[in-house]
Amino acid sequence: MALYDGTGRQSSSILYSILKNERADRHEPHHVGAAVRPAACSCVSEPRAALRCPQVTSTAASAVLLKTLKFVKNVPCFRELPPGDQLLLVRGGWAQLLVLGMAQDGLDFDTTEGAERSLLQSILTGAPGRSRCSRQAERAGAPVAEIRAIKGVLRRCWALHVSTKEYAYLKGAVLFSPDLEGLQCRRHIEGLQREAHRALHQHVRTARREEGARFAKLLSALCTLRRVSASAVAELFLRPVMGPVDMEQLLGEMLHGKEKQEG
Repeated sequence: MALYDGTGRQSSSILYSILKNERADRHEPHHVGAAVRPAACSCVSEPRAALRCPQVTSTAASAVLLKTLKFVKNVPCFRELPPGDQLLLVRGGWAQLLVLGMAQDGLDFDTTEGAERSLLQSILTGAPGRSRCSRQAERAGAPVAEIRAIKGVLRRCWALHVSTKEYAYLKGAVLFSPDLEGLQCRRHIEGLQREAHRALHQHVRTARREEGARFAKLLSALCTLRRVSASAVAELFLRPVMGPVDMEQLLGEMLHGKEKQEG
C-alpha cells in the first residue's frame, strides 16, 4: 500500500472529481516464531453470526453497493484507466467501499449468533445425515471476528464524525490499491492512492487543526477495514437477498455491462 509521503502538497485533480460525486449531506447512524504451532482442532468450530433482520439490512446494503459503484464509475481518473484495471480495482475494493458507504449512510445492523455444530457434536448426534439445506443454514452469516471488525470501523467513523470530504478521500485510498496482482498501470494507481492520502492529510490539517491525532485515527480505521474479507461482507450483507452469487462476475456486469450493451 502506498503511504502518505508527508509532503503536504494540495491535491487539485483526482480528489476534486471524487468530491463532486459525493452527496453533500451526512446522516446520523440509524438502527436497521520458529516453534511449530499445533494444528487447530477440527472439533471446534469458528463462531458465526447472521443478521437479525436480514431482508431489511441486506436490501439497504445492496442499495449502498449500487450507489458506491455509481460513484466509482463517475470518477474521471478511474474511467481513464484500462478496463482490466478498473475491474481489478473494483473486485479488490468493493467490500471495503461498501463498509465505508454503510458508515457514511449511518447503516447499522444487529446480528444473532448461530448454533453451528462442532465436528464432535456432529458425530455424537448423527448429524452427518442432515440435509444439505440444514448444513447451509448453520453456515449462514459470517465469522464473529469479522463482524466485530466491521462494527469497529462503523463505530470509529461515527465517533470521529467523518465528513463528506474525508469519506471521499478514504474511498480514494481504498479504491486505488496498487497491491493487486495483474494491474497494467500500477505506478499510476500508486500515485493516485498517494494523492488521496496527501489530500486527506491536508484537509485534516486545515479543517480539523485542533485534532492533532485525527489523521492517524483515520488511517487506523483504514487498517482495520483492510482486515475485513470480501467473502464475509458478501455472506453477511448480500447473500440473504441475492443468494449464492459469483461476486466477480456480478461486479463485472455491474461495472461494464451497460457499456457492452450500448456498444
